[in-house]
Amino acid sequence: SSVKTHSGFTGAQANTVHAVLQAVQQAMSTYGTNNVVTTGHSLGQSHLTARLRVPSSPADEPRVPGAAVSLLDALFLPLHIPTAQVSFIGYGLPRVGNRAFANYVDAQPISVTHINNKEDVVPILPGMFLGFHHPAGELHIQDSNAWVACPGQDNPSDECIVGDVPNIFEGDQSDHRGPYNGVEMEC
Repeated sequence: SSVKTHSGFTGAQANTVHAVLQAVQQAMSTYGTNNVVTTGHSLGQSHLTARLRVPSSPADEPRVPGAAVSLLDALFLPLHIPTAQVSFIGYGLPRVGNRAFANYVDAQPISVTHINNKEDVVPILPGMFLGFHHPAGELHIQDSNAWVACPGQDNPSDECIVGDVPNIFEGDQSDHRGPYNGVEMEC
């Protein structure tokens, strides 16, 4: 297959995927829902805790690593739970795979939203020059705190992350923590 992902993200997801699948199946059964949202922030460090949330479930249940791994989980879950209606919401999402991967994500019956804050450098990594691409679904928070929908993959408009932060030297690492709608993330 021409679909390729960053091996670090794929490896991190492989370490937690069966526990996530079991937790989602249990939560769907317990709470009688088919709606599943995977969410996370940043690169997917497995030692940080994010949340896997099923509507109406307690927030103190299982964890999912950062945004990169949560995106991979969002792709995995419908393959094993066909009735699941999966949405992914990621904050400060790095590029997870190549263009074929981004096209694959865009073709799946899942909702994908990745929110990038101002001049955060993480969403432009790994670089497109290495073959990495974002799927569609970007919302970019401007310096004015206005949220702009950026259609397509890696939209080059200066209102979107690729145009606003063309390289790491023009970014601001402190924007990675947020705020995202008033919420600061721990990094």
